[in-house]
Amino acid sequence: MKAVTNGGGEGVPDEDEDPRAEIARLETRIEELSEALERCRKIKLFSQLAIVGGAIWMAGATFGILSFEPIGMIAAISAVIGGIVGFGSNTTTTKEVTAALHAADARRADLISSLELRVVGGTDHLPPYLH
Repeated sequence: MKAVTNGGGEGVPDEDEDPRAEIARLETRIEELSEALERCRKIKLFSQLAIVGGAIWMAGATFGILSFEPIGMIAAISAVIGGIVGFGSNTTTTKEVTAALHAADARRADLISSLELRVVGGTDHLPPYLH
């Protein structure tokens, strides 16, 4: 694959590159971005659980449901703050990954639509398909 980098490490396809090769490269990139998006969802869930868990612990200790211990309260406050920081940072990452995913998917769709595909005849029980 002929590609030059644009400084950010992302390969920019050469003008002479076969569209099918670029489509394959984009499909690999889309898979990577989808996996990154799934990791972001897991981190988001963990952050939300940390916020809720810390808040429940603080409320329980404040209202006397749980015994008040300074270490427990510090851990609860840390969980809430860490969850908020993780959630905020992850939200930004999710937006960036989603934008990159949509851009790669749109580029892939443009490349596929630019290919001159021909219809291959079907049989009585199979419809024709593009090849």
